[in-house]
Amino acid sequence: MSKIKDFLNRIRHSYYVVAKVIAFLVAIVLVCWQMPRTGKFKYEYQLSKPWQHETLYAPFDFPIYKDDETLNAETEAIAAKVKPIFVFNDEEMTAARNALFNAFEARWSGNSDKEYNLDELFILYDSIEDQGIVAYDNATSNLAPETEVSVIRNKVMRTVRYGDFYSMSEATEAVAKALENIDKQIDTKLLSELLNGALRQNVFYNAEITKLEKEKAVSAISLTYGMVQKDEIIVSEGEIISPHTYDILNSLQHEYTSRSMSSDESLRVLLSQLFLVALIFTLMGLYGNKLHKKVFSELKNIVLLLTLMLIVIIPSYVLVKFEPGLVYLMPVCLLAIMVSSFFNLRLAFSTQVFAVMLISLVVPNPFQFIFMQLVATVLTVFSMSNQRAHHRFIQTALFVFVGYLLVYAAFTFLSTSEIDWWDVFLLVLNALFTLLAQPLILMLERIFGVPTSLSLLELSNTNSPLLRQLAATAPGTFQHSIQVANLCEEVLFEIGGDSQLARTGALYHDIGKTKNPMYFTENQHGAYSPHNGLSNKESAEIIISHVTDGIELAHKAHVPERIIDFIRTHHGTRRTDYFFINEQKAHPDEVIDPAPFTYHGPAPFSRETAVLMMADSIEAASHSLKEPDEKKISDLVDNIINKQMEAGQFLNTDLTLRDIETCRKVLKKKLMSIYHVRIAYPEK
Repeated sequence: MSKIKDFLNRIRHSYYVVAKVIAFLVAIVLVCWQMPRTGKFKYEYQLSKPWQHETLYAPFDFPIYKDDETLNAETEAIAAKVKPIFVFNDEEMTAARNALFNAFEARWSGNSDKEYNLDELFILYDSIEDQGIVAYDNATSNLAPETEVSVIRNKVMRTVRYGDFYSMSEATEAVAKALENIDKQIDTKLLSELLNGALRQNVFYNAEITKLEKEKAVSAISLTYGMVQKDEIIVSEGEIISPHTYDILNSLQHEYTSRSMSSDESLRVLLSQLFLVALIFTLMGLYGNKLHKKVFSELKNIVLLLTLMLIVIIPSYVLVKFEPGLVYLMPVCLLAIMVSSFFNLRLAFSTQVFAVMLISLVVPNPFQFIFMQLVATVLTVFSMSNQRAHHRFIQTALFVFVGYLLVYAAFTFLSTSEIDWWDVFLLVLNALFTLLAQPLILMLERIFGVPTSLSLLELSNTNSPLLRQLAATAPGTFQHSIQVANLCEEVLFEIGGDSQLARTGALYHDIGKTKNPMYFTENQHGAYSPHNGLSNKESAEIIISHVTDGIELAHKAHVPERIIDFIRTHHGTRRTDYFFINEQKAHPDEVIDPAPFTYHGPAPFSRETAVLMMADSIEAASHSLKEPDEKKISDLVDNIINKQMEAGQFLNTDLTLRDIETCRKVLKKKLMSIYHVRIAYPEK
């Protein structure tokens, strides 16, 4: 019982580690859930190349599928055999016939035999309309007269020549010719006028029925042309892969991905996928914890990294599941772009490799997929190395397309086949989709509060609203912040760290002073100080409040949390010694409670925030030096850093003693440059 209790206590005290493990487990479950549950064809092969594996026997009966080129040729041939279909409109003819009778009755005024004229009128009309007057249609305008077509009349379809139909002009000519050879007792002028006015187009091309007939004919095409029996030899080791063998291998691969599996087979595939996915994520966790400790030490970073991977992996699985031929449409390099923007290039490359491994578990032809993605990844990382270029996303898209195209062309020529321009079009779309990185990055920045290099550049612009407010209301503090930002950037360049993050954090670390600017010495322009009328506790409260005021202002302006951390920690848990000592002097017989004079913290927890604490204190204190020289500056830097170390302000950071020593040297050198102090040369 005690062992179980101890185990539960250890878990309770290691909740942060447990939370990281849970994040990885959730990612594993989501990936396995979306992964296509099909068998995997494990062989690589190419047309007209030797079979480089052991002799392959058919594992089960399966049909031989025709290749796309053969199917397309058969489809075109079958579709061409389907005759254009026309529909005979009897209703139009009947209506026109009734109108013709009424017109004849209205206009007849001759002395000849009326009935005879009427009979001849309808004999001629019916002979032309029964033959059919075809309506003009762009789809059939190029048909030759001898072309056979189908015509539907009274639900009966028959085949005729297209030339058997009259056009409207031909029908008019037929009327004129018939009336020339008719009996003299006929009123030819009247009949000609009536017939020309009554003739109607009654044969119409029906594109919808023609399309349905073509689809029906195409659907009857067999997709296969043979069978392979179980245990039959498909290809022997070293045998050159012929076109027929190539079709058989493609058919077998198709069967592996499409055939329904038994429950035992499905469970076996699921367990295999679960093992492989868990293995890859475990390797990723070990790698990151070893070589990217700073990133993997925070749960927020791990969740962001896994989210970025899932954004790329899951849509890739969906494409493979429903449209395997569109797998190259998925912009996998989007992952490397986003990771490099949030973290660094080394982590971007390794994360991309792990993601490509996961996607390759389900894609057809995984070797070519992995090769193409690795080449594109290298080019992506190379193009993203220019972190400050605003056009780098367009440049990266171009690099990705060129990389994909070159590798695709090489593999195509290697297999002695022709370039499929549809695949090239997919690669173009793939490259264009990488431009989605920028809006995705902006969205994820808001969600996770992790700024990218571009956001830091925008925030560090001194024309941003908060910094303009600081410059207007507290100009002394603004100049102090700029000097501290320069010091931080130089120090972190030497010891290693995110200099852009530290610079931005330094610019914002004192924005809380805009609320009560005149209570801070750098903004006081005369001998008078507002603190003269306040108690030491009240003065300390105002000074300490600039931290909480700064946090509040930053939250209202939607400044990222990583920048707010600099505001929160730049004084750590130290005291406002000036007012604390004055309080002790004013009450020498009392024990003074240090709490009202102590900043609320926390202490710095990264090398960037620790360097800011050093630079902030040293730059502020350096203005109190009278006639600064090398020794005064050196003593000042050493005393301040030593006091901060004694107060335990750097215990939560990863700074080493060597790093702190480097910080001392850089800060001394920069201060001497600021105050134009020359190094004292030893005397002879």
